[in-house]
Amino acid sequence: MDIVEYTLFLVKSIAKEPDMVSVKEIGSDDDFINLEVLVKDSDMGAVIGKSGHTATALRTMVQAYSYLHEKKKVKLNIESF
Repeated sequence: MDIVEYTLFLVKSIAKEPDMVSVKEIGSDDDFINLEVLVKDSDMGAVIGKSGHTATALRTMVQAYSYLHEKKKVKLNIESF
């Protein structure tokens, strides 16, 4: 499982409409992996959470996964459509 699949698994577990979730790697360099998470507008509240706590937890888990497997930092961008 790569980092995109792992992030997709985590976000789909939270979203009310998991079929509408998309995760793409939008670029990486020597130090960072940039991931874009797209969720339906109605799922933004669940994915971000109260005061951003869920989004912070997602970033922490994805960063820990990356550290264990690739040793790169991850920038996670959450957007809605």
